[in-house]
Amino acid sequence: MEFAQTEGEAAVARAARDFAEREMRPVVMRYDESQEFPADIVRRLGELGFMGMTWPGELGGAALTDLEAIAVIEELARVDPSVALTVASHNSLCTGHIMRFGSEEQKKKFVPGLASGTTLGAWGLTEPGSGSDSGGMKTTARRDGSAWVLNGSKTFITQGSVAGVYVIMAVTAPGAGKKGISAFIVPAGLRGFTIGRKENKLGMRSSDTATLLFDDVRLPADALIGREGEGFPQALGVLDGGRIGIAALSVGIARGALEASVAYARQRRQFGSPLSDFQAIQWKIADMATEISAARLLTQHAAWLKSRGEPYSLAASKAKYFASEVAVRAAGESVQIHGGYGFIKEFPVEKLYRDVKLMTIGEGTSEVQKMIIARHMLQG
Repeated sequence: MEFAQTEGEAAVARAARDFAEREMRPVVMRYDESQEFPADIVRRLGELGFMGMTWPGELGGAALTDLEAIAVIEELARVDPSVALTVASHNSLCTGHIMRFGSEEQKKKFVPGLASGTTLGAWGLTEPGSGSDSGGMKTTARRDGSAWVLNGSKTFITQGSVAGVYVIMAVTAPGAGKKGISAFIVPAGLRGFTIGRKENKLGMRSSDTATLLFDDVRLPADALIGREGEGFPQALGVLDGGRIGIAALSVGIARGALEASVAYARQRRQFGSPLSDFQAIQWKIADMATEISAARLLTQHAAWLKSRGEPYSLAASKAKYFASEVAVRAAGESVQIHGGYGFIKEFPVEKLYRDVKLMTIGEGTSEVQKMIIARHMLQG
């Protein structure tokens, strides 16, 4: 693995950083407080190619490398994790599922709109009664002639109320457990498909999160992705890739917290000296910087393995677990360094502190990642 950033990676990261500073930073708190989805920002990110980062040009993608893609997510996350989450989930989940497991016809039909960002994608696995336990899924899809009829609900769906294309997991063989789950492409606007409650969240407040409701939604035969019963292993593969994105997002949050802490420690004076002169503050900064570098290397390693077509499930779980926990620590220490100012909304670390907790929950909790890592190690 080459540690030096290539010219391409540097240029892509610079473009993302410039956009985040110029277009996102001035409106971060406006969107956070209103919980409005930043549709205009997302549209412009699509124009830059960031809504179809790694997908081929013939399907409307930007054909970036996996390492370039995580650099984009990191740069966006250091300014506004909500926007970075939109970009990461749109790329890796819905579009990623279709690109990895869909037919050529499905890719040609749906990916160009998704890759350009003119259509947003959402991915439905979690339900009110089944999160990490996907085997407890209740949403069903039954055959009716050549069609499928979808019933049930999904919850905590990112882009839930703003997407135009959804990939939904449903039980097609009741009693077969995880082997009875299949995946379907569900366009918005079908009869019986409605959007339920939009969640009022602690953090990531401008990232759209909503409930999906399905009442006898009829799907054509070609809505099925792959073969019947393949939905669960497909979902596991999609989540592996998504975890690399969440790791990069975590690194970005931690970096934003570190940068804010360094700037504040240099200008804030106590007892006649800047905070940066105090060893207690210096050690916090040193710990944050060291852990962020380690988290970035784990994330880059997982992305590098993925780009080479090598197994990367273990590396993705290690990166996601470590980076998300590092980000939580960094955000907490940043608030501590800021003292009372870290607790008010005029300083960016307040929002980072609220946003970061999702990183240890979404796309597999820290506990699930440790289960995966331990299983890999113990089963050889």
